[in-house]
Formats: sequence, structure tokens, C-alpha cells
Amino acid sequence: MKIDERHLVQLAAVAETGGVTEGAAMLGMTQPAVSRTLSMLERRVGEPLFIPGKRPMQLTPLGQQLAIQGRSILLASRKAVDIVRSFQSGTSGRIKVGGVPFFMDAVISQMIASFQLKERDILVEQSYGNMPDLLNELESSQIDMAITPIGSAELGADFEFQPLLPGRNVLTCAVGHPLLRKRTLRIEDIVTYPWVAPLPGSPLVLDLHNILITLGISELAIRYSGGSLLSVVNYVASTDALAILPHSVVFSFKGQDKISIVPVDIPQPERTLGIITRRKTYPNPAGRKFRDHIVGAFKDLKTIIERHEKSIVWGQGPFLPERDR
Repeated sequence: MKIDERHLVQLAAVAETGGVTEGAAMLGMTQPAVSRTLSMLERRVGEPLFIPGKRPMQLTPLGQQLAIQGRSILLASRKAVDIVRSFQSGTSGRIKVGGVPFFMDAVISQMIASFQLKERDILVEQSYGNMPDLLNELESSQIDMAITPIGSAELGADFEFQPLLPGRNVLTCAVGHPLLRKRTLRIEDIVTYPWVAPLPGSPLVLDLHNILITLGISELAIRYSGGSLLSVVNYVASTDALAILPHSVVFSFKGQDKISIVPVDIPQPERTLGIITRRKTYPNPAGRKFRDHIVGAFKDLKTIIERHEKSIVWGQGPFLPERDR
């Protein structure tokens, strides 16, 4: 025996409202159409579904059991409609975002939190990676978007780039570091102290290499490497070590009395932090809403960081050797 699921839904509607007319109205159907359906269902099962003469209508034991199944179908249908509506409006869904570790931990995680204060039904899955890995994950649809700094090289035609923040690195040390008490700095000063190495694969590796070339330094005393952002910050704050970090990352620790900026110019990268997405992908309204939130948050952050940068009394030009001072 096969029972049409639509017939069970109509039975459940009549049972819920207590009448055929009311049940038909709830489903957006006519009363005669629902009456015919119930008659067909009774003939199909060979048993009465309603107790004769009862008002409001009352189900027989068999009718009650079938109505329970119909109610489950009706609730599932309503839930499906709600899911479609919330997906299309961007109020629910899942977003998979990957990015370079230090930016994700220091900056993006806070923006995810502020986003979900407004959009509590959207799941955000965060992952880490550098540029080549992130592009591969975008290509294979493992992530919806990547937040990473890129250089002047153009992306492939399959990708779009939304710029967020120009690249800007700073020399970082502990609050109270001896370098902060010097009026002028020599190359010999920074060579004296140990350094923290950037994470392997990070763009900061190339940045540090360019700084060494520009300043004519053959090597530095690397004493710590491979740490997460928090471990690097804690290490720098507890030692006399130096580290190159993005200004926005250092700014996120402002007010915590841990790390400070050594106010000297260093060679800057020709990169821009931004959002990379695929041009052709499945629609994800929640993803678009999240991207708009990140773009707006970075507009505010950029203004604040620029104000902070102007408040710092920077040294005149890069480090100079002792003989040129």
C-alpha cells in the first residue's frame, strides 16, 4: 500500500484546526479539495479516520497515528521554507574563510566576533594558510574566501581581489626595551639583540630578507621561530628580542602594555591585504554579507591605524651605519 504524503499533510491540517474548512485555509486550498482528499485516504486505508458526528472533528485511533506522520511532514515542509528564506536573506548558512595566521588571529577573529553578534545563525569556519595553499583551497571549494596579502602579481582570471589595507610592517619590541630610550639608532644597535623569525612561508620572511639587504646586514641572531601570534607576542614582551610584524597586528595589542613599536623607518612591502574569492561559485548570501562586514570593518580600522601612525614620531629615514651618523 502506498499513501500520498500530501494526503497525510491535509489530514494533519484538519486535525490541527478541528475542521475541513479551517484546515483547507491553513494550507491555502479549497474546502471541497480537502474533503475529497480525506475521502480518498479513508478508501485507501479501508478504515474511518474521523469519529462521526463529533464537532470539532475528532480522529479515530488510526487517524491520530496517520495525523502524527502528516504533522511531521508538514513541520519539515515549513522548516524547509524557513531554511530557504533565511539562506536567501543571508541570515543563516555557513562561511568557510581561510587566511594568513597572524592576521586571522589578531584582526579577523575579532571581526568575525562582531559579525556574529548581529548574525547569530551563521556558522563561520576559520582556517589558516599562506597564499599558494589558500588559492588551492579556493579552487577546490574548501573555503569560500581567503584573506591574505598579495603583491603586484595579478591573480588568475578565475579569482577576484577586494583590497582592504596597504601593507605596512613595523619593528616591534617589548615595552620598556632599551632601544626605545635611544634618540638615534645605528645598524649595530639592532644587530646586538636577538630576533624572532617569521613563520615559514609567511610574506614576512621575504620582508625581513629585504630589510637585511637594504641595511647591508648579512645575518641576524635568530633565537625563536615557529610560534603562533600569541606566543611571539609573549616572547617579545618577555625578552629583549625584536620582530617584524604587520602594523595592524601590532595595533591590535595596543593598550595591553606588552609590545611597542620602535619608531624607525624600514623598507616596506609592495603588498595589499585583501579578500580573494572565485568569480564563478555557488551563491552564498551569508558569505556576501560577511564580506561586506569585513570590508566595512577595515575601512574603520584603516582610519584608526593611520591616525595612530601619524601620532608616532618616526626616525629620519632608515638605520644608518655608525660612520654615517
